[in-house]
Amino acid sequence: MCGIAGFVSKGLFDVLKEDLPDAVRCLAHRGPDDEGVQYIEGQGVGLGHRRLSILDLSSAGHQPMESDDGGTLIVFNGEVFNFLEVGNDLEALGHVFRSSSDTEVVLKAYQQWGSKCLDRFVGMFAIAIWEKNKERLFLARDRLGIKPLYYYHCSDMFVFASELKALMAFKAFPRDIDAEALPLFLHYQYIPAPGTVFRNTCKLLPGHYLLLEKKQLRIKRFWQCPRIMEPADGRRLTDEAAVDLLEGIVTRAVGDRLISDVPLGALLSGGIDSSLVVAVMQKLSRRPVKTFTIGFSEDSFNEAPFAARIARRLMTDHTELFVTPREALEVIPRLPEIYDEPFADSSAIPTYLVSRLTREHVTVALSGDGGDEQFAGYVRHWMTRSLRSFLGQVHPSSRERLGRLMRLLPPRLLGRCYSPMRKRLPQRMQVANFNDKWQKLLAALGESSLAEVYRMTVCLWSSDELFDLTGSTLPTSRYESLFEEAADMPVISQLLYVDQQTYLPDCMLTKVDRASMANGLEIRVPLLDHRVIEFTAQLPESLKYRNGKGKYLLKKLLSRFLPLELFERPKMGFGIPLEQWLRKELKELMLDYLSPGRLKNNGTFNPVFVDQCITEHLKGTSNHHHRLWAILMWEMWRERWLEGMGNQVGK
Repeated sequence: MCGIAGFVSKGLFDVLKEDLPDAVRCLAHRGPDDEGVQYIEGQGVGLGHRRLSILDLSSAGHQPMESDDGGTLIVFNGEVFNFLEVGNDLEALGHVFRSSSDTEVVLKAYQQWGSKCLDRFVGMFAIAIWEKNKERLFLARDRLGIKPLYYYHCSDMFVFASELKALMAFKAFPRDIDAEALPLFLHYQYIPAPGTVFRNTCKLLPGHYLLLEKKQLRIKRFWQCPRIMEPADGRRLTDEAAVDLLEGIVTRAVGDRLISDVPLGALLSGGIDSSLVVAVMQKLSRRPVKTFTIGFSEDSFNEAPFAARIARRLMTDHTELFVTPREALEVIPRLPEIYDEPFADSSAIPTYLVSRLTREHVTVALSGDGGDEQFAGYVRHWMTRSLRSFLGQVHPSSRERLGRLMRLLPPRLLGRCYSPMRKRLPQRMQVANFNDKWQKLLAALGESSLAEVYRMTVCLWSSDELFDLTGSTLPTSRYESLFEEAADMPVISQLLYVDQQTYLPDCMLTKVDRASMANGLEIRVPLLDHRVIEFTAQLPESLKYRNGKGKYLLKKLLSRFLPLELFERPKMGFGIPLEQWLRKELKELMLDYLSPGRLKNNGTFNPVFVDQCITEHLKGTSNHHHRLWAILMWEMWRERWLEGMGNQVGK
């Protein structure tokens, strides 16, 4: 895996040229093995690269890489797993290769087919190519957004990079906060693409490419996340036939990702997704697969025993590390540096720690990310579907009255009325304010669209609370338009379609990429092979969600490798005991960053509102740990990246 950065600007060439080496060095963690910078002064172009050597470890894989005629240059982050196949096609057309790297294949494929080359690639990538004869820049990002790509464009200045910190290394880059960034971040715990925390700065959307020519931008989509529709009766598969097909396509996806010139292993949490990936890896490997997991002393957060039992059954070479609270807490001051845009998923901490452990032994690891977003693996999927199904039987006028009534009922009464659902939640979700959130969710179901209902399961604040906290209302984002696109799909399919294009790339894949790359570890995600995605989109909902549970087909496939009792258990997720830590180990840090005086001075948050949340949390009358964590992450990010810059929200 690697890091890329560059610029196009004739008017600011000298200024940007001076800063490009610093921008590239900001990405050293992504590529500790090599560095390269190249300029085309007459065209106002600079390209930079940091390399993590995975394929062709020789100097022949150095970047920026020039075409044979010197007219085209590339910097490339990622892996194209079918590069040998694409290379054979190019050789048949007369191309000659001087290296065994996939970078050269990507460069020659672009020369041969232009942007259509993207249709041929199987992999994860962020690509930048400069064509001298056309004075044109081509940027592209893989179909699912596994690899990141940021860009800034304003007037005569265009800069791009793998991470936001590299853009900030350019002194000419203005750190002006986008006014919509704060409410969106607080609502979702990340800033939805294509927006970023800064104005005129974007994330290139997954499955898109960008052309910059004569200062004009054109952005086009080369791959569409497939619509998830219930197939006609004549196309229905039997369960066993579907399992056979899924096993074949997953086996191919895993096999493609085993190619490497450096040591390779897998992350094993003990959950369904990672266990399936490891089981298939072990089936394809001649020696025990190296697997890695971390554990916590708190039983409700500790998946290590489950992972150990699965590792023994599959006979992997297993390594586990039990993390002390002190080790986990030591990561927190580094989070604003690692996630150089505000990011409030606290599972970033264990993700970083398991990446650090894994990198001590291997350079590449496979993970099970992507199963939840294809097979309805989240509690919110079945919760929303069940409630929507219930209220679908209620007349609209009665539904509105029901919603108003629910707002009047005591939250504890509502919680007791639906205690069976609460018992099925993972223990970490059985928090003190569950009843309050449950009341709001039911009320929303009585009054709102499916998008609003689903939003209630993922957001931290109501519209009124958001305004009280920041004085801002929630802007629209891609979230709403994607629900409109999916309006004719079954309920679960709508949720999966939206998750695959929002939560998956903007939260889950961002978390994994930054945590792993901070440790120089490449993570490969076979369940997010686009061929797997295209296959699962055609499956009926009953093969994903059945009898009130998700991942039906994945479990059927995994049962071919493991007995049911090893993996049939409530979903735990991957997190830390944040609720308790904010009352103990993190209390001093929280009180410092979120003190009334400090918040008043910064002018972003209502100190009275925040102080009330802190008081209620410390007393245990309500559990505000996700809310307080989000505010803390914003304040820590602001201190790291804006302190002394004079920037304010909306400036």
